Amino acid sequence: MAPRRNERRARARALQAIYAWDMRRDEPLPKVAGRVFDDLAVTAEVRAIALPLVRMLDERRAEIDASLEAVMTNWRLDRLGGVERCVLRLAAAELVRGETPPRVVLKEAVHFAERFGSEESAKFVNGVLDSLARRQGRL
Repeated sequence: MAPRRNERRARARALQAIYAWDMRRDEPLPKVAGRVFDDLAVTAEVRAIALPLVRMLDERRAEIDASLEAVMTNWRLDRLGGVERCVLRLAAAELVRGETPPRVVLKEAVHFAERFGSEESAKFVNGVLDSLARRQGRL
């Protein structure tokens, strides 16, 4: 499988794990992610890309959430739909990691927001992440 395809698949699996955790929050995110990855038979190559994203969100969630809320005018994360909230958290975690070009992070997040949400979700996610990346000096 091509590296770019592995990266997109890893983001999708990380997003699924984050969403599963977000809907229940009765177990730690890494534990939920491990179970989701096992259930989906995620390959070692994809896991190696997805797990650092999940860990980054788990370790720095308060900081990531605060940075997202700082750029969302009149919105709070807890008032967003689950898909939008999870896509934003995943992308913000990837921006914090700093290993992926910001435009790639934004493009992937918009893709997932549209795929799992709606066109309006994609526009909202794009606006929030664009503001976040600019505030971080990454765009």
